[in-house]
Amino acid sequence: MRIEAIQVYRVAMPLVYPFRTSFGDEECIESVLVRMRADGVDGWGEATPWRSPAYSAEWAAGAFLLVRDWLAPLVVGREVDSGAALQALLARFRGNPFAKASLDLAWWDLHARLAGAPLWRALGGRGPTIDVGADLGVMESLDALLAEVERVAQAGFKRLKLKYRPGWEVAMVAAVRAAHPEMVIHVDCNSAYTLDDLPMFRELDGYGLAMIEQPLAHDDLVDHAALQRAIATPICLDESITTPAAARQAIELGACRWVNVKPGRVGGLTPAVAIHDLCREAGIPCWVGGMLESAVGQAHNLALATLPNFTYPADIFPSSRFYARDLAEPEMALCAPSQMRAEPGPGIGCAPDPGRLAERLIETSVIEP
Repeated sequence: MRIEAIQVYRVAMPLVYPFRTSFGDEECIESVLVRMRADGVDGWGEATPWRSPAYSAEWAAGAFLLVRDWLAPLVVGREVDSGAALQALLARFRGNPFAKASLDLAWWDLHARLAGAPLWRALGGRGPTIDVGADLGVMESLDALLAEVERVAQAGFKRLKLKYRPGWEVAMVAAVRAAHPEMVIHVDCNSAYTLDDLPMFRELDGYGLAMIEQPLAHDDLVDHAALQRAIATPICLDESITTPAAARQAIELGACRWVNVKPGRVGGLTPAVAIHDLCREAGIPCWVGGMLESAVGQAHNLALATLPNFTYPADIFPSSRFYARDLAEPEMALCAPSQMRAEPGPGIGCAPDPGRLAERLIETSVIEP
């Protein structure tokens, strides 16, 4: 397909309540959307590195400028017939996976729309329905957390992720486990700890956690391998897995027993599928994470999660969980307890609502040949 035009948008999406993690509290999510056109059809992509370079070295304003000034001009006017071909074009610039992902995701949506197929089918997924989990951030008190955990249990979610940071640690896990001894639970540390915290991680072995997500530095593999040898609970790598090469190295080092795949973090669906395939061959199960994207980004995540080695419920949420109104239509919603289903139409099956996009717009630019 010949790429006729690209429009890039930076938006701010207010949350219904602050999202608290080990790298800070967010009240508004900044996101970069891309509309890519070929043969008169538009495909949409979204990457959400957030407002500041805290989760990764990227941030939304920087990603917007990189797409506008460098990446999109490389792509517009060219024939791009595969995700691999697009990635080859973008490879001349180092790193910046979120910025690259916005284009890769838009290309995949466009490709599927032109083929008249839902994105999950274009990717080779098993079917339109996936399992999803619940995710609770740091809260103001244990009582408030336990009330939310009870709501999660009553809603029938198949697993629960608890954000974990200094001051919100083992005692919190102990309280949740005591209240729900059979619940599938894991904790997400967002790189807050070092090997000096080994005694604490050994203490966590006593609580039957499904995994400990990204306990150590965001760019580390070696220390994670040492930690995995020293504890029984499986380690899941998230921030450390930025490319298929990093996934291969993590597997070879024994740095993890699970891999979380976020399309934005790894550069798009093309490398995400490659990571899935590497892990499947090595017997390392995966699951799909998210960055509090609008329905545009979450629809891409949902399609990815239909691939066979994504075996743990995904971090994909109903739009109402974080937003009073989603940026896109139709909004994300559960189709059954702890399940979501991809829209039946071609591509991702959704697009930004023009009015809401205008309301939340910070800046935009059109790139044409």
